Amino acid sequence: MAINKIFICDDDRGITEMLEMVFELADYSVVVENNSLYAYDSIKRIQPQVVLVDLWMPVVSGDLLIKKIKSDPTLQNVYVACMSASRDGEQVAMDAGADIFIAKPFDLDQIMSIVGGAVSA
Repeated sequence: MAINKIFICDDDRGITEMLEMVFELADYSVVVENNSLYAYDSIKRIQPQVVLVDLWMPVVSGDLLIKKIKSDPTLQNVYVACMSASRDGEQVAMDAGADIFIAKPFDLDQIMSIVGGAVSA
């Protein structure tokens, strides 16, 4: 069975640590990057099935990262879920090419269901 790889990029370490723990308990292989500057290169290298990305981060914003992922033919099958507490975040995320928007604070069951559906698709 293929290992389900998830990449999480959020500048909030509390969120990434919690998500990393939850997904590892569910037998996912998880890579976390808190500095968005390094996210794209890591995604290219590990080729995850799912990327969870925060929308508003310093240096490289989530929407710029999403656009870069979605414009890369080698990453065309990567499912991108964008997270944000911003009111206009959903429109920004979807305009950038995200597959789904997850409002913060999010429900863990919801996020597990979204990722589970994405890796089994």
